Amino acid sequence: QVQLVESGGGLVQPGGSLRLSCTASVNAFSIIGMGWYRQAPGKQRELVAYIRRSGTTNYVNSVKGRFTISRDNAENQVSLQMNNLEPEDTAVYYCNVDVLNGGVPYAYWGQGTQVTVSA
Repeated sequence: QVQLVESGGGLVQPGGSLRLSCTASVNAFSIIGMGWYRQAPGKQRELVAYIRRSGTTNYVNSVKGRFTISRDNAENQVSLQMNNLEPEDTAVYYCNVDVLNGGVPYAYWGQGTQVTVSA
């Protein structure tokens, strides 16, 4: 079973920065891509950032220019550098890994980490 462990959430003032990290207990060669999603109270989960095996990235418009996603070290890790944080960024952030198993893709999720942006 694939397990994802997240870290780096917390409380930060507007304009501050946080770095989220996630490590997946899976062989890197099977990973299609990794990403970060978030869910704020009363809202549906949304894609924040995603990085594919090729290195191609995409971001939700509201974080472009402020957030940067990267694959780290053994390539079964993903980080999200969040700069110039805004109160609207407050949410539970979930790490995601998409794995190809026998030609079939599967999605796995981390436990979630709270990010709160408040003065």
